[in-house]
Amino acid sequence: MRSELEIIQLILDVAAKDDRVRAILLNGSRTNRGIAPDKYQDYDITFIVNDMATFTVDHSWLKVFGEMLLCQLPNEMTVGNADPGVFAYLMILEDGNRIDLTLYPQDKVVKNSWPDSLTVCLLDKDNQFNSLPPPGDSGYLIKKPSSKEFADVCNEFWWVSTYVAKGLLRNEITYAKEMMETVVRPMFMKIIEWKIGVNKGFSVSFGTAGRFIKKYVPDNYYQRILQTYSDADIENTWQALFNMMDLFTQTSNEVAQELDFPIDKKEQENASRWLRQQYAERKQLPH
Repeated sequence: MRSELEIIQLILDVAAKDDRVRAILLNGSRTNRGIAPDKYQDYDITFIVNDMATFTVDHSWLKVFGEMLLCQLPNEMTVGNADPGVFAYLMILEDGNRIDLTLYPQDKVVKNSWPDSLTVCLLDKDNQFNSLPPPGDSGYLIKKPSSKEFADVCNEFWWVSTYVAKGLLRNEITYAKEMMETVVRPMFMKIIEWKIGVNKGFSVSFGTAGRFIKKYVPDNYYQRILQTYSDADIENTWQALFNMMDLFTQTSNEVAQELDFPIDKKEQENASRWLRQQYAERKQLPH
């Protein structure tokens, strides 16, 4: 695997020889001193370019980065939500390095400004970024919710938990799992995120999919989070749901108290009672 120094120098060389490339920005974890570097980190690179269409009409120019193991072009796909104003190349190279390269039109640049707070300018031919602020995680810190946002998350958690139960009662495990992991869990994780925010003064990052949770919660609490995950067994999924409900109840009550938010205890109690009642009565249903 080529070293970071080799990859960065290669990127600089490519841009230096191409007059269409006016600047290079490095984003993401490689600019964050709070994250220990490892070989799995991507190179999140943005090329500020003129004549973007001349790049995208023929993708063979990417060979300059090395042999390609796997590539994705989000802007040419029918799935996902790619930004139509840019063009992205996601590349895993044969030597194991991954480069996520985004082409960004120069005419859209706001001088000395970039939306990602974790940004370092590597090359700047036109002095567009000579006063860019130092990289920091200010744009990634946990944000304090409003009372309305908090109430909506609680309501969504309890309401869609009934869908999980419905799937389990019908022995429709794929439906139950889909509801639990794509709707209920994001609400559960949001409450965990806000709890960490409260405890840390909203001064830390939660990380994508809660990747930093373990750093900020006691081990016994972290183990309780892990117990909300299960396999495809019906009974195990019921127990994971109950574990999630219990921890959500405890944590949402704590967050409400710390932020002086009202919380609908009746909704909480009624939903919990209904779900446990369905579990108790489940053996009466035909399978």
